[in-house]
Amino acid sequence: MVDNTPERDRPRETDDPSAGYEAIAQRFVTLRESSRVGAALVARWAERLPPGARVLDLGCGAGRPVSELLVARGCEVYGIDASPTLLALFRRRFPTAPTRCEPVQTSTLFGIAFDAAVAIGLVFLLPPLAQRRLIERVRAALRPGGRWLFSAPVERGRWRDVLTGRTCWSLGRRLYRRQLLRAGFREIHEEQDEGGNHHYDARA
Repeated sequence: MVDNTPERDRPRETDDPSAGYEAIAQRFVTLRESSRVGAALVARWAERLPPGARVLDLGCGAGRPVSELLVARGCEVYGIDASPTLLALFRRRFPTAPTRCEPVQTSTLFGIAFDAAVAIGLVFLLPPLAQRRLIERVRAALRPGGRWLFSAPVERGRWRDVLTGRTCWSLGRRLYRRQLLRAGFREIHEEQDEGGNHHYDARA
């Protein structure tokens, strides 16, 4: 997972809070919603949540399939995404869901307590230090016994996002588990979806 692209050939990264996804929002929606990879795993996870659970969807995008599954399960979903285009579509689909258009790195996460949080395809878009800080902040936003499901590779490394060309980072299984425990999570389970994407299910 080492990035061997010569520096001169790498796309220039800006301070775009959406990590490049605003520029390719329509393409991302088309690709994401044409695939159900990971949906069954999220659905099984949601079955373990309390009825009417308040769930924070970090990097909610346009809402399909993750928030859609959670809403169907009876969850009260709150969405955060830094792409105005993606969040506008989310708001049309879930008009009663509280939302904020902002990067998760600087978000107050609504300033309330949640029963659960989910972050699919988001964590590894953040630089390593921002990932560590997000782990701590999500734990602080969860009620005792709350759960956080997020996706990130087992391997430690760096690579280029195939859609945006921007750098992605994985801390690796050992460091993710260490950071989760250090932040106050008590139980950590791991599972892969049918596409080989690795997920961590951490319980506060």
